[in-house]
Amino acid sequence: MLTIIDHPLVQHKLTLLRKKDTTTGEFRRLAREISLLLGYEVLRDLPLEPVTIETPLEPMEARQVQGKKLCFISILRAGEGILDGMLDLVPSARIGHVGLYRDPVTHEPVEYYFKVPDALDERLCVVVDPMLATGHSAIAAVTRLKQAGAARIKFVCLLAAPEGVAALSAAHPDVPIYAAALDRQLDDHAYIHPGLGDAGDRLFGTK
Repeated sequence: MLTIIDHPLVQHKLTLLRKKDTTTGEFRRLAREISLLLGYEVLRDLPLEPVTIETPLEPMEARQVQGKKLCFISILRAGEGILDGMLDLVPSARIGHVGLYRDPVTHEPVEYYFKVPDALDERLCVVVDPMLATGHSAIAAVTRLKQAGAARIKFVCLLAAPEGVAALSAAHPDVPIYAAALDRQLDDHAYIHPGLGDAGDRLFGTK
C-alpha cells in the first residue's frame, strides 16, 4: 500500500529539492526537513501506554510510546540523508544499516554490509532510502530484515516510481510504503523521471 504525504510544506520543500541548481548544502538541509515531516505522518499510529508522572504542580497520568524503542534502518549510503531528519524527530531510536550498491549492468542490489539492533521482532522497523526506483534494493533490505526477525516494517522514501512500488508491494505486501511523491516512470538506466537526479551524489557532493 502506497501513501503519498502531500502536506503543503512537504511538497514545497520537495520542489526546491528537485531543482538542479539547488546546492549540496541546501539539498542536505531540505532532505532532512522533509524526512522529519514524513516521519511525523509515518509514526502517527505508534501505540501509547499510560504512565504516572509528576508535573511541577501535581501528579498526573500521561501517555508515552509503548514497547521497545523503534528502529530506523538506513539503506546506505543515500539513506543517511533521510535518517538525520527521522532522528531529529525520535532521537532515542535505535539505528540499523544495510549496505547495498546497484550493479551497473544488471541493476540488481549487491549487499556489502548488514548491522541491526537486537530484538527486531519487538520493534517497529522503518526502512529509509530517498528513492524507490526499481524496488530491488528495498526488497533486498526488507528480506534481510525479516530474516533477522523483523515483523513490523514500514518503508519511507522521498520519491517513488510506479515500477518500484509495484515490485516492493508484490514481494512484501505487508510493508506499507510512504513517499512525498509518485513520479512518472523509470528510464533505461533505472533513474526516476522527472525525479531529482542521483540522491546520493546530491547529498554528498559526489559525481
